[in-house]
Amino acid sequence: MAANVNPTVRRRRLGSELRKLREQKGMTAEEVAARLLVSQSKISRLENGRRSISQRDVRDLCSVYGVEDSRLVDSLMNMARESRQQGWWHAFGDVPYSVYIGLETEAESLRVYDSLVVPGLLQTRNYASAVIEGTLPEATPEQIEKRIEIRLRRQERVTDPDSPLRFWVVMDESALRRVVGTRDVMREQLEYLAQMSTQAHVTVQVLPYDAGAHPGMSGNFAILEFADATDSSVVYIEGVTSDLYLEKPTDVHGYSVMYEHLRAQALSAEQSRQFIADAAKEYAR
Repeated sequence: MAANVNPTVRRRRLGSELRKLREQKGMTAEEVAARLLVSQSKISRLENGRRSISQRDVRDLCSVYGVEDSRLVDSLMNMARESRQQGWWHAFGDVPYSVYIGLETEAESLRVYDSLVVPGLLQTRNYASAVIEGTLPEATPEQIEKRIEIRLRRQERVTDPDSPLRFWVVMDESALRRVVGTRDVMREQLEYLAQMSTQAHVTVQVLPYDAGAHPGMSGNFAILEFADATDSSVVYIEGVTSDLYLEKPTDVHGYSVMYEHLRAQALSAEQSRQFIADAAKEYAR
């Protein structure tokens, strides 16, 4: 088995196939749950890829759906086995946003709006350390260091010379003005941000204060898209105690339209690069 199998994506694909089988059978999730003597929420979590799927789950569901094609059953069972393998992030122990990391690791493109900080994939170590310490005031030094290492490992998707992530960022001016850490940390961070924005696969746009009211005022979000047509796009909204994943086409479309409005109101990529460079010089004084 290939070492780079992504368990998060495997779960999503398997869940999608199981949902199709249920719909072809004309059954509701509640009816399936009643047949298997499990909760309806379990069936929903299996289908949306938020729960690990065992081979026994697949066998039981195929039995309920009357699947007679042994090759199809074997394929689904194999996907279930692959979905239980561990991604690289599991080596760091319990990671609360592991589902997102799995999606980000497999994504072909990522569009992010951030209003308060430089997005994690473009953070320097010093800036990331200051952000994590500030947002998790009760975390131990060991927990902080683990978060930093995970963030730096995630950045390999952007710096990968062979298959880099197509990364588009719209960020509010406040992310440049808020002093995170020290002025030296900010100078280093903004210089790095300006440098990364010159990469062909990275686009950074700044939404200045004088842009006025804009759609992003409702909060940060990210839109992940995948190369495999069977993997639907996902809108990710990070929460304090739980995260939200939106996959309905109408939801993804709504946020995509919102993102286009943000891009239109923001400075151009070239103007943004100069804006960031000027802000870095201010911190150097």
